[in-house]
Amino acid sequence: MRCPYCGSLDDKVLESRTMANGESIRRRRECVSCGFRFTSYERIEEKPFMVVKRDGRRQPYDRTKLEKGIERAIEKLPISSDTKENILNDIEDQAIMKGKANREISTEELGDIVLERLYKTNEIAYIRFASVYRKFKDLDEFIKEARKIKRDKTAENAKAESKASQEKN
Repeated sequence: MRCPYCGSLDDKVLESRTMANGESIRRRRECVSCGFRFTSYERIEEKPFMVVKRDGRRQPYDRTKLEKGIERAIEKLPISSDTKENILNDIEDQAIMKGKANREISTEELGDIVLERLYKTNEIAYIRFASVYRKFKDLDEFIKEARKIKRDKTAENAKAESKASQEKN
């Protein structure tokens, strides 16, 4: 692995850690030449998975594009990098399962998977992503989506309270 500081190809692995449900390996490395420490990630590379755009164009799936969108949505929220990595892996796994037959998925399906996963993780991240993905045109659309989340959470809480009171009896 090339040292990002001095460019040397001579390094040693200090620590290896399995990340994201065994989907990747994180390695801490140290350059033998200059002593600089850095991190590398290792993932299995599979045959290309295609994303079908709204206009019909097909592009290879790009994890970094998805990662950037997720990072913008969770920016300044209390979500760890491990959680972010798990979110990305879950979304990727679902997308691959959905498009398994022909190795492709539409941007609409992919966006819906992202929204579903973010909804389960953090409402603020969900609303941030939804506002861009669904192209909210004004504040009313934003408020409407926030109210929908509030209704869903209220219904969930009522259901949980009902279940808890039934279990007591």
